[in-house]
Amino acid sequence: MDFALNDDRRMLAETLERFLSDNYDIEKRHGFAMMDDGFSKQMWEKFAELGIIGALFDEKAGGFGGEGADLMVVFEALGRHLVVEPFLPTLMAGTILAGAGGQEALLEQVINGETAIALAHGEPSSRYELASVSSIAEQSGKEWIINGDKSVVLGGSAATQLVVSARTTGEADSENGISLFLVEATNGVTKRNYSTINGYGAAEIKLENASGILLGEVDQGYKLLERAYAAGIVAISAEALGAMHVATDLTVEYTRQRKQFGIPIGKFQALQHRMADMLIELEQMRSSVMNAAGNLDKDRLDREKEISACKHLVGTIGRQVAEEAIQIHGGMGMTWEYAVGHFAKHIIMIDHVLGDTDHHLERYIALGRNT
Repeated sequence: MDFALNDDRRMLAETLERFLSDNYDIEKRHGFAMMDDGFSKQMWEKFAELGIIGALFDEKAGGFGGEGADLMVVFEALGRHLVVEPFLPTLMAGTILAGAGGQEALLEQVINGETAIALAHGEPSSRYELASVSSIAEQSGKEWIINGDKSVVLGGSAATQLVVSARTTGEADSENGISLFLVEATNGVTKRNYSTINGYGAAEIKLENASGILLGEVDQGYKLLERAYAAGIVAISAEALGAMHVATDLTVEYTRQRKQFGIPIGKFQALQHRMADMLIELEQMRSSVMNAAGNLDKDRLDREKEISACKHLVGTIGRQVAEEAIQIHGGMGMTWEYAVGHFAKHIIMIDHVLGDTDHHLERYIALGRNT
């Protein structure tokens, strides 16, 4: 497997990093997160103009990327700057639209930054189980009528179009019988918008006789969901990697400046060992993300095993890096004004998005039994 970036991806990485360095410092980030939609629409339009949204999708969907390496390049840069614009929900909902087909016009609007979309799948009682869907869709003439509740819908606060999962047949935890629908956010949809603890826009969504357009085949939505979640996990793992790098860099720089007994605390051997451990874990994390990205388009079993292994590592290494960064900084690391606390908080919260360490360890073991 070749992990080297080609010229196009290298240029994408350099362009995005340069843009974020010039326009997205921590203070601006806080300001964007406090806007009504939880992000800056102006910045979202600029990301679209730069082609960053288009890098999330392949040519068939109207983009120019869409492979695991493209997602890794984009989301690692986003993680380095704690970008709050809705890249993850756009990627996941857009992956389903592209896989289902027939929504090329909508995808073009999404890639151009004109339309905000989100995936409404998780439910209050589903925990992290992908097949746990209790929302019901029933056909009425040519329409599908959907009723149910969706929980922690990332990007849902600003989305005008929702990709919604609902059960058309089967038991509430069966992989068979899940269908996917495109629903306008003003059509039978009630939202309760809020910000997550790390500053991202989300919503609790209630669907009451909402009419939807069927995406793909009836009862066959699980495979599309699984592929979208795989892409989302690669993306958010790369985002965590970028945030971990910055947290580590800030910690190393702090130990060079902070003095105790007249010398920088970075001279103390105990702290040197701890920072060396952080750097070693980061390299392991990078290897795992690259491996998951490289397997994104492989056979289903190989893909899902590597995805779960990577997400499990994100949680375990992320916690270690975040805790070390805060402990070495001391009380200063917990202040709002200092950036490292925000990076640590984001790293910890990523463990709870799309399945935590325990969930993915159990899933990896279960998938291994099917090998």
